[in-house]
Amino acid sequence: MKQDFTDFHTELKALDEQSINPSGNAALEQVVDHGRRDLLKGSLALAAVGFLSGGPVTYARADTSPLLGFSGVPLQTAQDFDRVDIAPGYQARPFFSWGDAVLADAPPWQPDASDDWQAQLKQSGDNHDGMHYFPFPDAPNEHGLLVINHEYINPTLHTNGLNFVDGKRPLEEVRKEQAAHGLSVIEIRKDAQGQWQRVLPSPYNRRLSALTPIRISGPLAGHELMKTASDASGCEVLGTLNNCSSGITPWGTYLMCEENWHYYFLNRDNVDYAQRVSHQRYGISNKASSLLYAWETADPRFDVTPVADQPYAGHAQEPHRFGWVVEVDPFDPASQPVKRTAFGRFCRECAVLSMGQDGRMAYYSGDDTKGEYVYKFVPSGRFDAANPLASRDLLDAGTLYVARFDADGSGQWLALVHGQNSLTAENGFPSQAHVLLNARAAADMAGATPMDRPEWVAVHPETREVYISLTNNDDRGDKQPVNAANLRPGNLHGHIVRWNEKDGDPTATEFQWEIFLLAGEHPGARNASGQPVPANLIGTIDGDIFSSPDGLAFDGAGRLWIETDAEQAPELMQSMGCNQLLCADPKTREVRRFLVGPRGCEITGITWTPDYTSMWINIQHPKLSYPASDGKTRPRSTTVLITKNDGGVIGN
Repeated sequence: MKQDFTDFHTELKALDEQSINPSGNAALEQVVDHGRRDLLKGSLALAAVGFLSGGPVTYARADTSPLLGFSGVPLQTAQDFDRVDIAPGYQARPFFSWGDAVLADAPPWQPDASDDWQAQLKQSGDNHDGMHYFPFPDAPNEHGLLVINHEYINPTLHTNGLNFVDGKRPLEEVRKEQAAHGLSVIEIRKDAQGQWQRVLPSPYNRRLSALTPIRISGPLAGHELMKTASDASGCEVLGTLNNCSSGITPWGTYLMCEENWHYYFLNRDNVDYAQRVSHQRYGISNKASSLLYAWETADPRFDVTPVADQPYAGHAQEPHRFGWVVEVDPFDPASQPVKRTAFGRFCRECAVLSMGQDGRMAYYSGDDTKGEYVYKFVPSGRFDAANPLASRDLLDAGTLYVARFDADGSGQWLALVHGQNSLTAENGFPSQAHVLLNARAAADMAGATPMDRPEWVAVHPETREVYISLTNNDDRGDKQPVNAANLRPGNLHGHIVRWNEKDGDPTATEFQWEIFLLAGEHPGARNASGQPVPANLIGTIDGDIFSSPDGLAFDGAGRLWIETDAEQAPELMQSMGCNQLLCADPKTREVRRFLVGPRGCEITGITWTPDYTSMWINIQHPKLSYPASDGKTRPRSTTVLITKNDGGVIGN
């Protein structure tokens, strides 16, 4: 039985910390010579950052940023902290929690978690993550659809945690876990008093899960690589998994991104596993059980061990059908979601749009694993604002690129195209389908720069400057060489990198980059024992400290909002307190803490109304009893509504 919250999340964090990249890509290793290593042993001041990145890094300190119009809140280090603290003049209230009704016939959520899987299919899923608010045109700031990812599940989903009977998971439990993944679409509107309420019943409300049929489109639709014993067509897959961050399209659809889908599969054939890049390079388990839930003991399609006498070797290719971008039309509940295979397959954190005035588009994604890469997908066609419906299939053709960050502050987008950058049959890529299916291995071959867990991307609404959070990497400098874009060994606190595409063109193949900030302690900090904090834990933050940047998003005024996902147990991390929502001024680089979440949670997901007077964020996997905060009630991942007391713009 897996029941204890702390043990489960310790195990999950350990899985997240695994490095899978065997490539040894170190094109920048030669720039980090012994002299620069000596510098890292001393101080990581900004002069060092500028020197090591090979380019100028301007860093103007400011007493007060004109963008940050709120007073910060303090850190919260108490182990029993079980609420949300927010800046003065604001309020934050729980709005939509795991188990809340999505469909009109959903039964009430049971605090003892005795709801069955059929009930869970009608209720909010678990572990809220990426989300977006889609306004109705007639009242955009008072009426809309809130679309919310459900990344994975906690043991609290069941009355007594995750159980095994004779070494197997009960099918009813597995079905409930599958039902708690996916997506919720809920209609929301302001009432006569101006308060946001969920609308129920609603013709728009919808739940997607790991049991929802989803169409496969693009270059791999119907391909031999996508066929299994249960789907000889290779055109439809059952479900979506581990939906983390997200994106949107200019034609009004939502993009779910499948992140750590490899946790769910098991291949017991070690010989096959060693030869099958599509399993091994993504870290699918070849041990006694899959990495997290052991679904394979109850649902055969998650046992991907090849079976010689079955079509397509049984379910061996089922993992090929995960790791994609899933497009959903929130305004058409009868529409079938679509997996867009032109985006490539990896553990994708997000799909963030940057669009030029001429309709050319780029979608940025991080591959959230230590030592993995930053990607960009450029659709072949252009968005036509005069005829948005004609754009519906633009995501089925285009070019996938991976980033190389050079030591002089320049960068290159390397095309992952069959026949280019050594992606040939001789090197294991006989077709473009193989390139897209094994995008990680293709990026290895092309010479991409391994990064410190690339996560969310944010694009400045005016300048199109691009920011990416690099959450952490304690293998950096040990298993993975330090490089100019990832310059700290034992990088427990992470950092943020930003770049400008050449000529401001989102489809360009060249860019200029710099390190925006290193997260961590202020210079001169000491630990609880009075000893100086090690140099690799010292950051360059001007303002409120934080660790492990994860979620990033810009509001309409150009404020950069930063959400954190720091491990709170180790002694080295105690001073960072509970996870936070912060705000940064891109020009002055000042950072101010806006909100602190309850103990054990991750702060994730962020969206606003078009006038930026209402904000939603997610409190994922709180540890104690939030949102009840009575120390007894089962904790629930929760979407939180944030408003300003005077009804004004948030952040002003």
